[in-house]
Amino acid sequence: MINISGIIKSIRNIMREDTGINGDAQRIEQLGWMLFLKIFSDKDKELEILQDNYVSPIPAELHWDAWAGDDEGMTGDELLNFVDRKLFPDLRNLDLSTGNKRALIVHEVFDRNHNYMKSGITLRQVINKLNEIDFNRSEDKHIFGNIYEIILKELQSAGKSGEFYTPRAVVQLLTDLTDPRSGEKILDPACGTGGFLTAAIEHLKAKTKTVEERQNLQQDVMGWEYKPLPYLLATTNLILHDIELPSIRFDDSLSRPLIEYRQRDRVDVILTNPPFGGVVSNNNENNFPQNYRTRESADLFLILMIHLLKDGGRAAVVLPDGSLTGDGVKERIRRKLLKDCNLHTIVRLPNSVFQPYASVATNLLFFTKGTPTKKVWYYEHKLPEGYKAYSKTKPIQLVEFDGLKQWWNQREANEQAWQVDIKTIIESGYNLDIKNPHQPEEEKQYSSGELLDLLQQSFGKSDELLAQLKQELGK
Repeated sequence: MINISGIIKSIRNIMREDTGINGDAQRIEQLGWMLFLKIFSDKDKELEILQDNYVSPIPAELHWDAWAGDDEGMTGDELLNFVDRKLFPDLRNLDLSTGNKRALIVHEVFDRNHNYMKSGITLRQVINKLNEIDFNRSEDKHIFGNIYEIILKELQSAGKSGEFYTPRAVVQLLTDLTDPRSGEKILDPACGTGGFLTAAIEHLKAKTKTVEERQNLQQDVMGWEYKPLPYLLATTNLILHDIELPSIRFDDSLSRPLIEYRQRDRVDVILTNPPFGGVVSNNNENNFPQNYRTRESADLFLILMIHLLKDGGRAAVVLPDGSLTGDGVKERIRRKLLKDCNLHTIVRLPNSVFQPYASVATNLLFFTKGTPTKKVWYYEHKLPEGYKAYSKTKPIQLVEFDGLKQWWNQREANEQAWQVDIKTIIESGYNLDIKNPHQPEEEKQYSSGELLDLLQQSFGKSDELLAQLKQELGK
């Protein structure tokens, strides 16, 4: 078994010795393009064997094995000069006139990335550590995911822009319960490093019966990502999962006016954890109808997703508590969701699911477009016995959702599940932040609005007691 954690730790320590690497972000970018080229080159060799007429877009001398594969090969100034003066310039300037889409992928990756390392000796040491991993031979498709997960956990600044690593258990649960089917168009409009996309791909692979269905996977699973590093990692991730031409668009999902989307742009399934807690940039809120304009990214993504779904289309989305409550534009967005879609289930997660990146309370929303909501089922996921919170060393596990999966198709109210009708929701100002009625009073989790009401009641009671006390003292 490959010790991924040990390899990444060794690479981190090697990079710290290089004067060109300035901080965690550059370390991840450096590792990103190297992993991409190694995996892309390996897949290219595989395609050359499987397809008689396949021609790699990468010149033979620039393939990973040609210049990096031999642990005793180029090093020092020779290696550094090759990478800076040959590898990067040539891959940035690949001939795109032939329409080779794999060439375009390579061009985009190397046009947006850099070699930060200044020592050819330390660069060779990093290459040799990466050569310990054979992605083609490994049966574990999660190795790349493990690498990124380890990197992200080490990145102290992770989560500052409302972007958090989605636990694998949550990704798998949303995919399993939504159950994407062959021939359906599946989209993650904020795909990050491709966790939902690869989960959907593996889910569909298990269902595909023909070569044609397997080929359709190439176009049917799509992602949008606007940051260069996650885009690079998502592209690499999909290539690793046998997608020759990843359908990932390098674009800000909120930058396109909503009215520009046509019927052909609509999809059957959306699986996503959109950025939340962040403020939209470039006045992108103006791309949305005035009634729904807000600077909160999660709320705009919700409007976008409702718009992008076909009638009958299904969505499974991670959203914060803040999207379930609030008045003004937030209420109008929730009203549209409940009118245009059947929001049939909300799974409430403990605050610590996204530790160590954030302690924000999150929910899993499942809805189908085309019919209005009549009732909403709530299911409260509880911490395992003996846990006070999830943590880096004790993350949420898929097996913990077995009870939810059993309940999913035969729904009955119990201490973790309750149902609320649309009339009650409308009367509460379309508030979806509804606490568990079966929870003991001392354990109840209150929404921010409820806490304010309780605080006001407490102040009122205090004023009343003070008035009585003054009256008694006056006597």
